[in-house]
Amino acid sequence: MDHLELCYLSVEDLSPLIRSGKVSPVEVTQAHLKRIEATEPTLNAFITLLEEEALDSARRAEQEIQSGHYRGPLHGISLGLKDLYYTKGIRTTSGVKVYDQFVPSYDSTVTRRLLDAGAILLGKLNLAPLAMSGRGENPYYGDAHNPWNTAVIPGGSSSGSGVAAAAGQCTITMGSDTGGSIRIPASFCNLVGHKPTYGLVSRYGVSPLSWSLDHCGPMTRTVMDCALTMNAIAGYDPQDPSSSKTPVPDYAASLKEGIKGLRIGVPKEFFDVPLDSEVKGVVLKAIDLLKDLGGEVREVSWPNFYDAVTMGHLISITEASVIHTNLVRTRGSDEVNKVLRRFPRIEAGLMIPAADYLKVLKLRRSYTLASHRVMEQVDILAGPTMPMTPFPLGAATVELSGTTLAAEKAIPTYTRPFDLNGFPAVTVPCGFSDQGLPIGLQLAGLPYQDDTVLRAAYAYQQATEWHKRRPPIQ
Repeated sequence: MDHLELCYLSVEDLSPLIRSGKVSPVEVTQAHLKRIEATEPTLNAFITLLEEEALDSARRAEQEIQSGHYRGPLHGISLGLKDLYYTKGIRTTSGVKVYDQFVPSYDSTVTRRLLDAGAILLGKLNLAPLAMSGRGENPYYGDAHNPWNTAVIPGGSSSGSGVAAAAGQCTITMGSDTGGSIRIPASFCNLVGHKPTYGLVSRYGVSPLSWSLDHCGPMTRTVMDCALTMNAIAGYDPQDPSSSKTPVPDYAASLKEGIKGLRIGVPKEFFDVPLDSEVKGVVLKAIDLLKDLGGEVREVSWPNFYDAVTMGHLISITEASVIHTNLVRTRGSDEVNKVLRRFPRIEAGLMIPAADYLKVLKLRRSYTLASHRVMEQVDILAGPTMPMTPFPLGAATVELSGTTLAAEKAIPTYTRPFDLNGFPAVTVPCGFSDQGLPIGLQLAGLPYQDDTVLRAAYAYQQATEWHKRRPPIQ
């Protein structure tokens, strides 16, 4: 099989070939490494490439499978990790030179679970420094470039994760999501990106940004692959205090049940904020298709949706400033000063009075209760993932509905609300702009109903061809 075809096969299609011996994990790994060699000079998705380690792991996987020790659908499948997932003996930079030589002595829980499932780690992926930007640009290790158009942003902060999966460099990538950092690059790169329910996936051994908002989740080209990855990583972890003991279902088992009778709410407020007209038209068509597939679409109202971005920003900068206090204390080194100049909110967050932080947490509680009341009428919510299509690298502002907005404020309009309340949310490809840039449909549901959200996304994806398109990068 042609190496490029191997690179774009889904887990669902590839794993039976590996299990039967028709395709070797070594062959798959070599195909991805060849793809990385061809595209990485343009895309810059990786911070650390583990070529020899990956080939060694692939050889072991091949021997295990041949001897009858098949571990499951991720055995022999290529994996890329956002470079804030701890990897034992492998540097973990968090996207800044300050931590360029930091080598963890243990794996994150997600890393360990994926490796135990047999995944082959190809390397650590680029990201916005300290995961603190929705644009995804990185002045320290160079910007990752969107494979659909290398002049536009890939989205962040999980920029390399989006680029690597979209360009066929990896079959599965992992991102993290505090204000949308899985779903933003997934939407901008034509991927499926799943932000699980808060506490469903362990964050142990993942460099934090905001302990009450951080989520870990997969980025893949198909919904089924997201579900198969969730089967490996979800579940209680005693090493993560926020980890939930809620029983974990087989996320792939119910995907094909369809959405007939599923109540789909479309908040009217989603279309009252500045929104690109092309995005609006494509998303509304996608929602019409959900109705054609048997969903019961109805308009709902979510008034305090508007407050999410501001509340989330205040919480995240306060918590991030505490997490990164040591950077402030060690200011004076050139590398630390570079980080602090780029992210003045690290220091600013330390100046927010405790009373103000507690007041925002109280407002967040009211916001979450209101979110539950909205969901009393429906099973899932549907709307845009992003208010715009990918825009040029370096742009600080965007023009939406005749309004000029700060890019960092506009980007998380639809993603931040579900970090704030912890509800599961997934983005799925739903079309392209006239300029050939991807557009995503976001679906969200009640906590621990990730299977329902994934089922709706799967039904939509099975009825469309958007996810089968490949970016022009060669």
